[in-house]
Amino acid sequence: MTALYSISPLYEENARVITTWRYPEPYDLYDLNADDLSGFLNPEYRYHQVLDRNGSLIGYCCFGLDARVPGGKYPQNEPEYLDIGVGMKPSYTGQGRGADFVRAILDYGAEGYQPEMFRVTIASFNQRSLKTFQRLGFKIQSSFEREMIQIQFFQLERPVMEENYG
Repeated sequence: MTALYSISPLYEENARVITTWRYPEPYDLYDLNADDLSGFLNPEYRYHQVLDRNGSLIGYCCFGLDARVPGGKYPQNEPEYLDIGVGMKPSYTGQGRGADFVRAILDYGAEGYQPEMFRVTIASFNQRSLKTFQRLGFKIQSSFEREMIQIQFFQLERPVMEENYG
């Protein structure tokens, strides 16, 4: 069986494309711009591109520090806990592709970083993402409000070796 997605370090060309993506409200919180390019290309933030079978860019992910949201408490760190951030091309969202997309990212993260636990931080309004991660075995562990933008976020966790997720 051919994999649905391939994941590799993010190329500058694709990082530039991602900064042009625009999401409808309220998801426009995730809109980026050219100023975000340096973060995408910073090796410490471990950004990766997600390509479909045809080699088309359909999303990205990051592992570690840049997957965290300011204002949250992150008492456990790597190597035990791996924070994950994901973003899907706007034209692909809301079509039921999220579980396979996230599963591919989790598989890549598990193999590449070998954590004991995955952790993701999601805005409370983002019910699509919350449902996707919960279907994959993630459980809400805590919440916080990012005061600067007054949005509540949930922190969800899941053991890496969870059986029968998704």
